[in-house]
Amino acid sequence: MNTHLTTALNLAARGVPALPLRAGKVPFGNCAACRDNACGGRPNMKTPGPCTCSHPCHAWAAATTDPATLTGPAWSTAWKQAAAVAYHPGGIGLTVVDLDHAEAVVWARRTLPATRTVPTTRGEHWIYRGAMQSVNAVRDGVDIKSTMVYARWLGPGTGTMTTLPDTVRDLIIKKPSPVRLVTAHVPAGGGECRHRTPAYLERGIAMAEQRIREATSGVHTTVYRTFLAVLSAHGRCGCLTDTHAARLFAAAQSKGESARHCVDAWSNARTALGM
Repeated sequence: MNTHLTTALNLAARGVPALPLRAGKVPFGNCAACRDNACGGRPNMKTPGPCTCSHPCHAWAAATTDPATLTGPAWSTAWKQAAAVAYHPGGIGLTVVDLDHAEAVVWARRTLPATRTVPTTRGEHWIYRGAMQSVNAVRDGVDIKSTMVYARWLGPGTGTMTTLPDTVRDLIIKKPSPVRLVTAHVPAGGGECRHRTPAYLERGIAMAEQRIREATSGVHTTVYRTFLAVLSAHGRCGCLTDTHAARLFAAAQSKGESARHCVDAWSNARTALGM
């Protein structure tokens, strides 16, 4: 029997969902019955779980513990051409921290709790008990492989597997872009001031900051419309200052907007108002 198929069957017997990989760690293409998601199941692999098709397909979702599927006709040619075996870590409640070079390994040894390790071609796999979202490049040379991805099977490894720590979970939390102050062109005064008191302007800027920071979707649009509203209300009388604009830019950047986008949105809003 093919060596890779034997490995996959041994994994399946231990409850580990496996699949064949071609050279270059690339999964075999979809089966003929549902090529390009013709079966309608799990489009773009964004939904957890196996495809609803009766054949193996869709990369990580093809991983299976069913011996009949592993040895069946859909993969008969694949095993003959296979260069490696992969498995779905999240499918058995595991997370692999894939360390792709020596510097990443050094970082892990200094930062992460010890657990089971498996040597790879250029680095190591650190395997923890517990599943999480998979994200590539959480830092230089470090990928998180768990749900909805596959990892190459390189052996059982050594050491005692430990529980997935918060230090690993925290790696996928996106940090807000650092705020970089930029200069916004504030229109010169000339119109009649309708505000009468500084408190009116301060309340308007504070409400604009809050609106931007509370945006949960469509941040680009929210920023532009907020800039438009502020300039429409306060941009012609001379009360609006660079300090006020900087506060709005800082609020936008705290939501991940770039300094360049802030400048563009501000400029577009001024143009729309004929300023």
